[in-house]
Amino acid sequence: MQYFSGRFKEKASNSILEFHSTIQFEDKLAYYDIMGSIAHVRGLGKQGIVTVEEAELIEKTLREILEDIESKKIKFSIEYEDIHMNVEKNLIDRIGDIGKKLHTGRSRNDQCALDLKLYIKDEIKKVQSYLMELIEILIKMAKENVKTYMPGFTHLQKAQPISFAHYLLAYVEMFKRDYKRLENTFELTNYSPLGSAALAGTSYPLDMEYTSKVLGFKGPIANSLDGVSDRDHVMSFISDLSIIMVHLSRFCEEIVVYSSNDFSYIELSDKFSTGSSIMPQKKNPDAAELIRGKSGRVFGDMMSILTTMKGIPLAYNKDMQEDKEALFDAIDTVKKCIDVFNGMISTTKPLKENMLKACHDGFINATDVADYLTNKGMSFRDAYKIVGSIVAYCIDNKKTLDNLSMEEYKTYSELFENDIYEEISIEKCVEKRTTIGGPSEKSINSHIESVDKFIEKEVENLKSYKLNDIF
Repeated sequence: MQYFSGRFKEKASNSILEFHSTIQFEDKLAYYDIMGSIAHVRGLGKQGIVTVEEAELIEKTLREILEDIESKKIKFSIEYEDIHMNVEKNLIDRIGDIGKKLHTGRSRNDQCALDLKLYIKDEIKKVQSYLMELIEILIKMAKENVKTYMPGFTHLQKAQPISFAHYLLAYVEMFKRDYKRLENTFELTNYSPLGSAALAGTSYPLDMEYTSKVLGFKGPIANSLDGVSDRDHVMSFISDLSIIMVHLSRFCEEIVVYSSNDFSYIELSDKFSTGSSIMPQKKNPDAAELIRGKSGRVFGDMMSILTTMKGIPLAYNKDMQEDKEALFDAIDTVKKCIDVFNGMISTTKPLKENMLKACHDGFINATDVADYLTNKGMSFRDAYKIVGSIVAYCIDNKKTLDNLSMEEYKTYSELFENDIYEEISIEKCVEKRTTIGGPSEKSINSHIESVDKFIEKEVENLKSYKLNDIF
């Protein structure tokens, strides 16, 4: 920052200016930087550190600068390094020495920390809105498919029958946790560092409670060293975004598998599929594959900020300006991925007959045969062994548990009766699993009801949140 300093005798080289300048990608922070400056100058005026007239002139000019930035009338310069100094230089150019008073009792260290916190708070709410839309889409699909039966898998091997609604609700729970995790990050972020100055606070009588309230924070930070050196909010947010990408990637993996010819459990809309340059029959799930691939990009952003922060001594160090590009990239990537995913999944068609047909292969009702014998008095371990032998027999003789004759069943145990066929029907296998979180209609409807209440409550919370605005 040589342009405001009397310390340096030589002008900074262009190479170092380009190397450490961040203005090229900090336009996202212009709004928040000016908002923070307005809160600060109001505080200066309130405390008599500058006159009321000076504070009003600075605020008025800052508003004008913001309007010019938003209408792209201002061209930023790398000579002034970052958004903070570009705005301040513009302010001084417009109102002279009075503009120089804005930085009283403030450092770029607490200014930078403040801008990021304000930005992150708004972005958290935006990502939550995308997630809420996704949860609403999945709940609507679940309500339409409570009795759409499909195989459930472990090790990608058919395991037991479930419903498509049960499958979708598993991801609803993942995205609900993502939503709540973001809320926790919001609460931890919601403390203002303004007033921490460079690292040791300031001798000016700033009212930090006042400025934090003006900016919509819960209160000021408790320690000035921590206030300027903390980037937990960045790490926590990108961590939350990384976990969202894990869940999206898992979902996309199954969409790729389930939409393939060999499964054909679902059909993707033409709007979210692509063709081949050489094979005319192809309908590729490129949207799902690309979202799955972009998870690695966000994980890289997470590793970047962790590595940057792990060895930095208190308080501020220049390394910390590496926080922004990773943060911006992770946020932009995740919002775009959720947006595309919402469009893709909302237009996906479940192929119900194919799913039900798949339930009759793979002996996915074998556990229910064992449960049948157990309910007749046999120990589960003995029943388990007998059913394993029956399955082996069926494989050798190209039969299923459904079309095995009673005479064949009786060769393994006299406990088998004609009611075995009803007990192992796909519908009965699903519907008798009425435990909390299970796939039965009763359990699913109870789950859907609880999610509906969650949606109703959180939609109201999102509506009540006002994006940071003191204008």
